[in-house]
Amino acid sequence: MNATPATARNAMISGTVVTVLAAVSFCHFLNDLIQSLLPAIYPLLKDRYALDFGQIGLLTLTYQITASLLQPMVGYYTDRRPTPYSLPIGMSFTLAGLLLLSLASSFSVLLLAAALVGTGSSVFHPESSRIARLASGGRHGFAQSFFQVGGNAGSAAGPLLAAFIVLPYGQRSIAWFSLAALLAIVLLTRVGGWYRLHAMARTHAVPAAVQLLPTRTVVLAIAVLLALIFSKYFYLASLYSYYTFYLIDRFHVSVQSAQLHLFLFLGAVALGTLVGGPAGDRIGRKYVIWVSILGVLPFTLLLPYADLFWTSVLSVVIGLILSSAFSAILVYAQELLPGKVGMIAGLFFGFAFGMGGIGAATLGQLADSTSIEFVYKVCSFLPVIGLLTVFLPNLHGRNATA
Repeated sequence: MNATPATARNAMISGTVVTVLAAVSFCHFLNDLIQSLLPAIYPLLKDRYALDFGQIGLLTLTYQITASLLQPMVGYYTDRRPTPYSLPIGMSFTLAGLLLLSLASSFSVLLLAAALVGTGSSVFHPESSRIARLASGGRHGFAQSFFQVGGNAGSAAGPLLAAFIVLPYGQRSIAWFSLAALLAIVLLTRVGGWYRLHAMARTHAVPAAVQLLPTRTVVLAIAVLLALIFSKYFYLASLYSYYTFYLIDRFHVSVQSAQLHLFLFLGAVALGTLVGGPAGDRIGRKYVIWVSILGVLPFTLLLPYADLFWTSVLSVVIGLILSSAFSAILVYAQELLPGKVGMIAGLFFGFAFGMGGIGAATLGQLADSTSIEFVYKVCSFLPVIGLLTVFLPNLHGRNATA
């Protein structure tokens, strides 16, 4: 009996799911490893260029804003006109920014390097997220988590490599990481070739339960999801950008010791991400969002008052719980607006990066005017925003293929 077009399409996707997902996840690892070098070397840059916390925040803001503003536009464009080889082109911007960062001799050049890295990120995330969904075989939460965990693992490895390579050997040693960017360009070129051949396998079928949701309900749900992203990434900005300074200032640990603590936190973020997507596939994404955002509140409230040991433990717990939300939020939003995979990925990745950048700049100014410990006390209340999850509709057919 001849296979139907849908059956043939599903077989084609399922046959490549592991290879393609592994490729985009590994490239996400390389991409985010490179990007995480910037915040990881903040202590080095702060001493070398006599930067204050406000300037540190401005560096993060420059990177995050260039990424966040372009991502939704990239996603919107590629929803309408697939661009298979945009991924290696975007990684080339990251490579240029990395090399410039290794050679920078002034704060303005550092800002330009951060902007180039952000531009590369703006292309990478929406398009690679689209490819992960295409290769998911219907397991959208799993695919997004598998894709995301590569990035989180790279973010965790960046500070560790910075501690043992960049800090001992100086700013010029950053150039060695250009080899990672070149490897990513090669792999992404091959992934682009697969995407060019299989782009027509995408399906835009709209499940009835999602299609019948009123526009007002969809708009409210998207607004709630963005508020949750604000809560998550504003809080994470306090850890990504200032955790090492917090440990050094409060507990008087060495820079390398602080980097190792940051590595533990980022490793927990990677593990939590891996769990969140498959859990959403099984029990529903709304439940994962509830637990991830609001469930972290007791631990964030305790963190500013803990000693060094419990600070390490609590930061790991916070990383595990809080990081499980993003894949669930992203896939939930894609099910709200089927057929807008790239735009939604760009919007949410971009908004997350933007909130991280604004958070870093705002919290840096707050730390300069008060103290780094006060920043963590203020941020500890952000997960209360998780109560807004009550306004999210219950979506049926959460394994939609759109």
